[in-house]
Amino acid sequence: MSDIIQIDHLSKSFGEIKAVQNLSFRVKEGELFAFLGINGAGKSTTINIMCGQLSKDSGSVLIDKYDLDKDIDFIKRELGVVFQYSVLDYSLSVYDNLKSRAALYGITGMEFKKRLSELAKILDFENLLKRTVGKLSGGQRRRIDIARALFHNPKILILDEPTTGLDPQTRKTLWNVISNFRKNENMTVFLTTHYMEEAAEADYVIIIDGGKISAEGTPLELKNIYTGDYITIYGVNENDVRELGVGYEQVRNGYRLSIPNTRAATDLIINYPKLFNDYEITKGKMDDVFLAVTGKTLVGDAEMGGAEK
Repeated sequence: MSDIIQIDHLSKSFGEIKAVQNLSFRVKEGELFAFLGINGAGKSTTINIMCGQLSKDSGSVLIDKYDLDKDIDFIKRELGVVFQYSVLDYSLSVYDNLKSRAALYGITGMEFKKRLSELAKILDFENLLKRTVGKLSGGQRRRIDIARALFHNPKILILDEPTTGLDPQTRKTLWNVISNFRKNENMTVFLTTHYMEEAAEADYVIIIDGGKISAEGTPLELKNIYTGDYITIYGVNENDVRELGVGYEQVRNGYRLSIPNTRAATDLIINYPKLFNDYEITKGKMDDVFLAVTGKTLVGDAEMGGAEK
């Protein structure tokens, strides 16, 4: 896969605050790329620079091999952005919101109606077209936000905490739609999220802290580096578990053992076969990775508008 986003030595300061410091990374075409960090880490600054909404101090940004400094108008057509806070006009109907958005890309007449019909069916808002956006639920509004971002068939979909505050069923529906677009149209998805189960599905993850990259890799690579494995063992007594010489905690119907890696788990099972009649091995989670890398917990509190994330 080729690189569709190339960022090199990107820096941006606001007075004495260094929001982004010498940031360099690559995003492969068609992948789900997770860009993680707490509030103030530099995520939104980076996204706003990529979208041409904020000037950079130094560095370079190439999107689909086009230079941000020279081809911003073309780059904007390559991007679809779903911001954390809806940018829809609450006083207009769903239809009028999408019609005005489409017109910015020269999509009018039958072409508009065809694309509207496609997206309304995929995102299940055919019965909402005449409704005023301000009267929609949060989940309904999110579907329209995504339709707005997808209307011009962008190559790259930027999702800035797209599922914050949504119920699990709506989150699942939206991710099914996004996954289908990735599969059917090779769309690249650039994601920020505080839901670590979403980040765990990414092809590649970067954790940014204080405007700098603190860790990067596939979810599996990051788990192997920054967390251990766990064996949950059932039907044993605590004295037997204690003799294994590893850290453990009691859980419902058994004990959870903390071990450094899968090889260590295998060695334990081979050396104590009589104890391991009923057990399961699990990797550490992305929450554990994030905490190990940054020393902080990634939480999903609503952020103040305009605050850097």
